[in-house]
Amino acid sequence: MKHFNISIKGKVQGVYFRFSTKAVADQLGVKGFVKNLADGSVYIEAEGDNFALESLLDFCEEGPERAEVEELTYEEGEWKGFKNFEMLKRSTN
Repeated sequence: MKHFNISIKGKVQGVYFRFSTKAVADQLGVKGFVKNLADGSVYIEAEGDNFALESLLDFCEEGPERAEVEELTYEEGEWKGFKNFEMLKRSTN
């Protein structure tokens, strides 16, 4: 099991990116959260097995239908033991 910190830039707000990401994460059994950032990007912390996280990354590279992903970066982070996957409100930082 791994923990990924994922950042997605482009036209990723106002296109149901968070909602779609939660649906995909729930299907894959990924735990963590997704939130919009004030700079217009989307930030995800995700925990799961290799297959689930790679599948989530594959989805995030394209996003939902109206999204235009320009950049996706991720790094492995510290395990936090999330219990579910949540959509959080916009962050101010």
